[in-house]
Amino acid sequence: MLSDIGRISGEEGIMLVATQASIADYLAAIDRLAPLIAAHRQDFDRDRRLPDAVFNALAEAGLFRLYLPRSLGGPEFSPLDFMAIVEAASALDGSVGWLIGNGGGMSRVGGYLPAGIVQGWFADPLAFVAAATGAIGTAVEAEGGYRVSGRWPFGSGAHHATRFMGLASVKGADGKDGPPLCCYFDKSDVRVDDTWFVSGLRGTGSCDFELRDCFVPVRHTHPLVDFQPTQSGVQYRLPGVSAFAWTISAVPLGIARGALDAFIALAGRKPRLGGAGQLRDSELAQALVGRAEATLRAARALLVEAMTELMEATDAGGSRLIQARISLRVACANGAETAARVVEMIAAAAGSPAIFETGTIERSVRDINAAIKHVAMSPNSYTLAGRVSLGLDPGTWRF
Repeated sequence: MLSDIGRISGEEGIMLVATQASIADYLAAIDRLAPLIAAHRQDFDRDRRLPDAVFNALAEAGLFRLYLPRSLGGPEFSPLDFMAIVEAASALDGSVGWLIGNGGGMSRVGGYLPAGIVQGWFADPLAFVAAATGAIGTAVEAEGGYRVSGRWPFGSGAHHATRFMGLASVKGADGKDGPPLCCYFDKSDVRVDDTWFVSGLRGTGSCDFELRDCFVPVRHTHPLVDFQPTQSGVQYRLPGVSAFAWTISAVPLGIARGALDAFIALAGRKPRLGGAGQLRDSELAQALVGRAEATLRAARALLVEAMTELMEATDAGGSRLIQARISLRVACANGAETAARVVEMIAAAAGSPAIFETGTIERSVRDINAAIKHVAMSPNSYTLAGRVSLGLDPGTWRF
């Protein structure tokens, strides 16, 4: 897919221009990579990161540049098409979907920074931006940029990252921290601390990373909140915090879909307990599949509705945008809870096959319980929505 590009001349020099991307092509690429992922899956847990062969194959398929503008050689997918691709990848493997969501999501940097800078970064076919918003470092103003220091947790894909993004803020004259800046660092300036000893999503290598008194040019930064997009697409104009939440919102639904598919396959070959036929002949199994389908589709529909409204409200602004941002976070929390509940039901109905590490269901249980711990899917979002509905202020800007 990376070869499906042309070239035009522009103010920044020679620019790459992608042909019209087809979501079907990217979904087909995920299907083609399934055997490779299956062959290496035992390495995910052992090494706590993706093997180079898997990471490189995902990168070469263009799955880490889903939001990259067409003018820079990317497919520039819409948020809803992005969701479908991440969901499909997560059904195949939670760690793979998580990294595609994170890496593909961070390719939207092409809509924030000068085109020439981003073009240089993504000239590398293995380009991957590892980002972390769970901490805020310090930035000291210097000529032409900032001296940045900090330590950021949960840098998914850190071992393979070609560039890192961490939040940092400049202290004002009053001693208070200013609005957070998204600061982009070269991998040579970053120290990765291998902290990723976890139960689920082990293949994501979501390690801490650290930076000490490193100069970051102002052209390698942009505000998290009040940014000025360099591209016109709505995916680059979405509120910054909402855009980050969206990148991984489909992962739990995808994991649950993968577990459901595994259960359906199991039900066709596992003998029915205490009766003739297979598990699929049991009305309890039939009802479980029907209920799982309905609840997953409902949760997905709410996510689609919330993002559709957010895209429309982005330009409207005001109270409509505030409500849309809150509704998106509620949809993320609901999607996570729903998916976790479906996986739990499936594991209970599957019986002993659900405890073997070689099976999809066992891995789905671990992965989904790790995924839903992300702050973007926190049940605190219900409190946020309730506060506003009750006439109170949101209580935080991070929603």
